[in-house]
Amino acid sequence: MEFAELIKTPRVDGVVLHRPFMPTVEGTLCLTGHHLILSSRQDNTEELWLLHANIDSTEKRFVGSLGTIIVKCKDLRVIQLDIPGMEECLNIASSIEALSTLDSVSLMYPFFYRPLFEVIEDGWQSFAPEESFRDLESMTDEWRLSEVNKDFSVCPSYPSLLTVPKDIDDESLCKAASFRHGGRFPVLSYYHKKNGMVMMRAAQPLTGTNGRRCKEDEKLINATLCAGKRGYIIDTRTIAVAQQAKARGGGFEQEANYPQWRRIHKAIERSNVLQDSLIKLVEACNDQSHSMDRWLSKLEASNWQSNVKEILTTACLAAQCIDREGASVLVHGTEGTDSTLQVTSLAQIILDPACRTIRGFEALIEREWLQAGHPFHQRCAQSAYSNGKPRSEAPVFLLFLDCVWQILRQFPCSFQFNENLLIMLFEHAYTSQFGTFLGNCVAERGKLQLSQKTVSLWSWVNRPQELERFLNPLYEPNNLVIWPSVAPQSLLLWEGVFLRWNRSTKCLDEAYQEMVHIIEYNKELQNKVNSLRRQLAQLETEDKMVADLK
Repeated sequence: MEFAELIKTPRVDGVVLHRPFMPTVEGTLCLTGHHLILSSRQDNTEELWLLHANIDSTEKRFVGSLGTIIVKCKDLRVIQLDIPGMEECLNIASSIEALSTLDSVSLMYPFFYRPLFEVIEDGWQSFAPEESFRDLESMTDEWRLSEVNKDFSVCPSYPSLLTVPKDIDDESLCKAASFRHGGRFPVLSYYHKKNGMVMMRAAQPLTGTNGRRCKEDEKLINATLCAGKRGYIIDTRTIAVAQQAKARGGGFEQEANYPQWRRIHKAIERSNVLQDSLIKLVEACNDQSHSMDRWLSKLEASNWQSNVKEILTTACLAAQCIDREGASVLVHGTEGTDSTLQVTSLAQIILDPACRTIRGFEALIEREWLQAGHPFHQRCAQSAYSNGKPRSEAPVFLLFLDCVWQILRQFPCSFQFNENLLIMLFEHAYTSQFGTFLGNCVAERGKLQLSQKTVSLWSWVNRPQELERFLNPLYEPNNLVIWPSVAPQSLLLWEGVFLRWNRSTKCLDEAYQEMVHIIEYNKELQNKVNSLRRQLAQLETEDKMVADLK
């Protein structure tokens, strides 16, 4: 297919661009295969270069012969284009819609992008599994790199090399894989060198209604325990959801079959609920009513901050089991590609100071998200403004970045990087000129030949001139475990993402946080009142019993 076939009107003069809190710009609008460009003849005026892939939805309005297109972007920008002529407006809108919804990954911009900078480091080779295994080898000899998944037949969403216990052979791994959803058998996620405890991740076991068991899976998990030690299985589903999964062939570990492990359920919302939460949050942030009650009500109804709290709480639990309880941990939900990765990656940021450096954080994203099979292509296909019914879209990675920002804000001197790095990663996960976040797993990226045909995001980020804007000037290396607060008053709205295009609502942020403090204080008072009432009722009951005895 030729892009020219989709462009009905390639150029229109006299187009006026409106952006919130910025001066209007008049110029020439041009459509290319991948970009919407508005070029102004005015001096010192910033041009607009917008990737079609960044467009989430469009709206058309007409007043006489003047047409208006409202463009809503995946990075949460909203811009308005006033186009003279109804036909030109309809043609532009039709072309934008076609170009922004291309199905073929190979037609996306990363395959056509040619960097203007010198590629000093090939980011595709920067974080190979062999590199992280060498670090592990320097601390312990109890693990090995397995090639059991070299052709991706054992688990399509895992990489070809996996870190597994040294005493477990590949045949046992295959049997364990057949017992786990999608073949995602337990693999090493993190080794805590302070006490030798580990964190593993997997998908749910396929116990079903008959209580099926797998001796190889049990042996694999127990191989990570030291003599006399117990472990914790953190299931990111409610007990009810885990029980329901049994009827569909899934389930959870039966304690009788895993006597050395204690199962804990910590509910994290599923993907469809998270997408709805993001849509409601963005709608609240764009509310121009300036009514505090309305704004707070909408924010609370979105449940976004509640989701942040639950994820951070679960990550803190995993970290506490490892560092304070001296126990190993296995984390899984249903598929092991969403909430599981949120928990394991955040727990590592809490436990491991290396993950708080720029290089270490990049390695964490590669290891726990890209190589671990988070389906970026599905989850980031649409953002908060999509008009279509959500299919697999969910802001799982954005929620993770929000949680990292919460920890960074609470420990501003413990991170080598600043907020800019997190915002940049959010933007590139949804749309990018780089190939790093394309595809859903390592196998798909291999078939697309991304390492040969596209540029890695890390090749651009890790150049000295780019790194400078991501550095935190307050950074002082901190080798300690950091424990973030998950109290509601400690978790703020990430205005750097959700309010940056709408400055008029930024003034509400401080008032919002003050209101949160008041609400929480009132809740505490109410709880104390209720407790006193219960005590009073108990005393009255006891007095009546004494009177009856007399």
